[in-house]
Amino acid sequence: MVHVGIGYDVHALVAGRKLILGGVEIPHSKGLDGHSDADALMHAICDAVLGALGEEDIGHFFPNTDPRWKGAPSKVFLEEAARQVARRKGKIVNVDATIIAQEPKIYPHIAEMKTRIAAALGVSEKQIGVKATTNEKMGFVGREEGIAAMAVASINLPE
Repeated sequence: MVHVGIGYDVHALVAGRKLILGGVEIPHSKGLDGHSDADALMHAICDAVLGALGEEDIGHFFPNTDPRWKGAPSKVFLEEAARQVARRKGKIVNVDATIIAQEPKIYPHIAEMKTRIAAALGVSEKQIGVKATTNEKMGFVGREEGIAAMAVASINLPE
């Protein structure tokens, strides 16, 4: 039986941090603020996978109050989500995600993001979709105060 989950994450852009999205460092004057590497794309995907399993969100598995996760690469979160799928004898069917960012341009980095996301989840790059859009200069994204990401994941689980 196929189960579907959605995920959403947002982080503020701040000076003095690297911008990491989809496990890729993207040249930019600001980075995302957060306890881990603040990779909003991987966090949204993690929540989508966990949601498809009916599990709690990323904060339950990796609380931002736990010093173990300070500065952690978000691929470890996706690897754990994939372990949760395997523990339930499930298979990830696909993941589709969208990054919402006014700047920088995301498209040149999408192929590498797909490679890194697929590796962390243990699936083929063909099972990963990543797109990007702007917010047409509206709201906090449009003012370049933050970056958001949303994702959907489908998982085939035995009944």
